[in-house]
Amino acid sequence: MTAAGVSVKAENLVKTFGRFVAVDHVSFQVGRGEIFGFLGPNGAGKSTVIRILCGLLRPTSGRAEVGGFNVASEPETVRQNLGYMSQKFSLYDDLTVEENLEFFGGIYGVPPERFRERKDFALHMAGLSDRRSTMTRLLAGGWKQRLALGCAVLHEPPILFLDEPTSGVDPIARREFWDLIHQLSGQGHTVFVTTHYMEEAEYCHRLALMYRGRIVALGSPSALKERAGSRSMEEVFVSTIEEEERGAA
Repeated sequence: MTAAGVSVKAENLVKTFGRFVAVDHVSFQVGRGEIFGFLGPNGAGKSTVIRILCGLLRPTSGRAEVGGFNVASEPETVRQNLGYMSQKFSLYDDLTVEENLEFFGGIYGVPPERFRERKDFALHMAGLSDRRSTMTRLLAGGWKQRLALGCAVLHEPPILFLDEPTSGVDPIARREFWDLIHQLSGQGHTVFVTTHYMEEAEYCHRLALMYRGRIVALGSPSALKERAGSRSMEEVFVSTIEEEERGAA
């Protein structure tokens, strides 16, 4: 992977909170247009890494770049070049679908002459064109999720960070959401996504398995399954964790 083709890079990234090590010397690279997944149980350090990469947390040590910009010294520039969707929907329930898009378009500084086209794109992508006047609180979880993604891409960010975006959503809505992710990847967006759903790992181009703040395996789903002699990512994850536990004993 050449430097020109790298969207996200982490080198020996460490984040501590007092004596607790949340991120323990994490290193990886993500290519342009790649869907890169962070897989692991709650508390593994996935969300902490994403917050560092988004310029929301300063690393204790190590270095990270997003879009070629240093997350520690250029956090504002980093945030201008990415879209972020958190675990909890950041939508306003007392606004309509269209009003939420208008609000976030203003937050992201989308030029007025460009906003109408971007709003129509987001509505079409999310399948919400016929629900633009619906109050957001009336949307089911899967539709709220689609709207949140639409808001995150209004300013045409080259890199998207999706932190547990399908948490609490039914399996059908999760699969439909991943169809949207693949569409965005096909359009050249780099998508960095965290999940604890093992079946979602199969939808990533490459993924990192995190456990106790460290990357314990890295590669494509097929390569990881072949390496572990497993038929599913769940088997890969369980066997990898068991091996880590034996090594720590």
